[in-house]
Amino acid sequence: MRVLGIDPGSETLGWGVIDGRGSKYELVEFGTVKSNPKEQFSKRLLNIYNGIAEIVVKHSPDVLSVEDTFYAVNVGVALKLGQVRGTMLLLAEQYGIDVAEYAPRLVKQTVVGYGNAEKHQVQEMVRLLLGLKAAPKPFDASDALAIAICHFHHAGLGDRLRRAGAG
Repeated sequence: MRVLGIDPGSETLGWGVIDGRGSKYELVEFGTVKSNPKEQFSKRLLNIYNGIAEIVVKHSPDVLSVEDTFYAVNVGVALKLGQVRGTMLLLAEQYGIDVAEYAPRLVKQTVVGYGNAEKHQVQEMVRLLLGLKAAPKPFDASDALAIAICHFHHAGLGDRLRRAGAG
C-alpha cells in the first residue's frame, strides 16, 4: 500500500509518501507545497491543488491520509485550513484515491505515544520510525509523514480485527 500523508496549510502544505504493509513501511519521498500569502486565496488553493496533483501522478498513492479538522482559536485560520482540506479531499475523489482522516491528537498518540507531543518530538519519532539519518524538515513535512504512518498503524489494526472476527 502506498500512502500520501497531507498536513494541510494555506501557506505551507506538508506531504509525505510512504510504502508498506501493516507496521512495516519505508519512506518514498516528502516535501512541501508553498504558496505566496500575498496572493488571492483562490490562487493559493489552485497552487496547492496543482502541487499535490503532481505528487499523485508521480507516486500513484492508494490512500490519501489527511489531518482531520481541529479547533483553532482564530476562526479565520480554521476556515482557511478547512478549505485546504476540502481541496485535498476533492483531489482524492477526482483521482479515485481512498481517504483516511485522523485527528491531530491521535496522530501524535500513534507516532509518539503522547497525544500532546510537541512538533520536534513528532519529527524525531518519524526519523526513528523511518530509519532516517536526519529528521525530516520542515515540521509540515514531518507532520505529513506522521499522518501517513498513523494510517499504516490504524489500517493494519482494522485488518487484524476483521481477520480475528472471521476466525
